[in-house]
Amino acid sequence: MNIEKLKYKALNGEFLSKEEGLLLNAKMNTSELMVLAHAIRMRMHPEPKVGWIIDRNVNYTNVCESGCQFCNFYASKNSKRAYITNAEEYDEKVSELFKLGGRQLLLQGGLHPDLGIEYYVDLFSSLKQRYPEVKLHALGPPEVVHIARLSNLSFKDTLEQLMAAGLDSLPGAGAEILVDEIRAEISKNKCTADDWFDVMREAHKLGLTTSITMMLGHVESMEDRFEHLVRAREVQAERPEGAVGFISFIPWPFQSEGTTLKKRLKRNFEVSAQEYIRFIALSRIMLPNIPNIQASWLTVGKEIGQICLHGGANDFGSIMIEENVVSVAGADHKFDAQGIQKAIIEAGFIPYQRTQQFEEVDFI
Repeated sequence: MNIEKLKYKALNGEFLSKEEGLLLNAKMNTSELMVLAHAIRMRMHPEPKVGWIIDRNVNYTNVCESGCQFCNFYASKNSKRAYITNAEEYDEKVSELFKLGGRQLLLQGGLHPDLGIEYYVDLFSSLKQRYPEVKLHALGPPEVVHIARLSNLSFKDTLEQLMAAGLDSLPGAGAEILVDEIRAEISKNKCTADDWFDVMREAHKLGLTTSITMMLGHVESMEDRFEHLVRAREVQAERPEGAVGFISFIPWPFQSEGTTLKKRLKRNFEVSAQEYIRFIALSRIMLPNIPNIQASWLTVGKEIGQICLHGGANDFGSIMIEENVVSVAGADHKFDAQGIQKAIIEAGFIPYQRTQQFEEVDFI
């Protein structure tokens, strides 16, 4: 297979097969992958601009029956640590969000055994009534699957009720690796890969903008990573005409500190800087129909994130007010609004504050 022909295909926005992607990974060095990915990025986004957003991460509950082996955040229903965020706490968090110039709440939590559709409809409606300008970027496919099953609803009905209550966009959370053999090992009680994608299919049919993530560096193989990418772009290709579908792809390295997975397998987990940079580039090459690639500075740090902006990434994500999940597993990087813009400028790009729809705004 001719590498130059594969590069030409990629530059023209054609789909590379899983085998072709694996071949590029095997045959091209990091600099070559970065150059190719950056050329594709500049074809898709000719201006040297990099997006960033202010949103607030709010965990509506930490109670979860998923039992994921990579998560230190969850608590059992009867744990002393268990909580459900109340209205007064939301008021305090939204007030701080507004002061910092943000307008979006990233609402995520656990698979609580007692919280059905009524809870989320009431929560979203209440937040929208009190703060009509707030955008709710909320839940994720595993939560939608869980709510649907608790409430005896279809995925479509569940999403329609959530949207009517105020859901603005659906994060690509709970993806990890969208290969069932891997999911069975690290998150056996979470939804299957098919269910994850089926929720997103319904969301796209309803015109709901979504994203997709990937957690790297645990028990998956490179083949599994490419299977995830290929399925993502296939589902994206199915979206109805005019639908945005997956607006961005966000890969991040597994944070293993204190996790059950690390204790069980008794080994260290680490995604090197070079491995992460290469995968950002490969993602841009393999996903020509997903417009934005985000570098996860929260988990890899400022410097690696900046390098990724020259290797396919065009977004730096959020300053992440109150991030609780990966932070308790070892991610400790921090940015404020000035810091994230400075980092983008230092990398040679123009920062722009954006919405979840990647519209340019100027709140601060």
